[in-house]
Amino acid sequence: MASEQEKHTGQDDSVADPTPGVSAKPEQSFFARYNALFLGGGAVLIALIVWQICWWAGLIDPLFFSGPTAIADRFVRELTQGQLLYHMSFSTQNFLTGFTLATIVSVPLGILLGWYRIPRLILDPFINGFYATPRIAFIPLIIMWFGIGLGAKIFIVFLSVFFPILINTIHGVKTTDPHLLRAAKSFCASEWEIFRSVVLPCTVPFIVTGIRQGVAHGLIGVVVGEFFVGSDGIGYLIGEGGSMFETDLLFVGVVIVMFVGISMSQLLNRVTRYFDRWRTEA
Repeated sequence: MASEQEKHTGQDDSVADPTPGVSAKPEQSFFARYNALFLGGGAVLIALIVWQICWWAGLIDPLFFSGPTAIADRFVRELTQGQLLYHMSFSTQNFLTGFTLATIVSVPLGILLGWYRIPRLILDPFINGFYATPRIAFIPLIIMWFGIGLGAKIFIVFLSVFFPILINTIHGVKTTDPHLLRAAKSFCASEWEIFRSVVLPCTVPFIVTGIRQGVAHGLIGVVVGEFFVGSDGIGYLIGEGGSMFETDLLFVGVVIVMFVGISMSQLLNRVTRYFDRWRTEA
């Protein structure tokens, strides 16, 4: 019976019949998977080559600009013979402390203000007013409060990071789908269950977006705080390079800040993808 059936069907049971009308997803080539890396990295490489050629040709005045090799030489010299490691360590401590404190305070506060309408309406003018005011305007007052030590720099970073995360978190809670909230309430879910299963998954992308904005604002706060306050950190090196017309030293600080910003942005992209999967499973 089995052999006769195989004759009629023309196939045996070991070969699965593909679903009609559904084609297998073609596997991407290596270049297609990493096209952003190739295209972006290639553009950067070409820009560096053109920049270096202009530097070798003498088309760049070293008093006002610098070349890639000169910046690399100055970086190695400052790293091996100068105090670059100390300044990097100081800026890292400054940034991480201010960033961590701002995140710990702003996320829970943003959730509370997004969930409860009356406190949000009371504090909304103050939040928008402080967020719209450039943090550099508060530097003289911050120096009066904290002096020129590490506390002043940490507070500048804290202010720079706090408001982007707070505002994004509030917006995330406010824009939670009301249909999901009504459905959860119709099943007699408690307020904590509604928050855990509905509000938090909907708010996480906004929190991550706020943190990404906070990283950029925090790096600006690090540079501004160290530029104006004290004599330590990458911001101080940038200010010293500019005041002494040492453009290679200035660009060493700029490249370090740029590298940190790109690295943290890529890390947060991975965090975003992880939480996107977590939302679908929540």
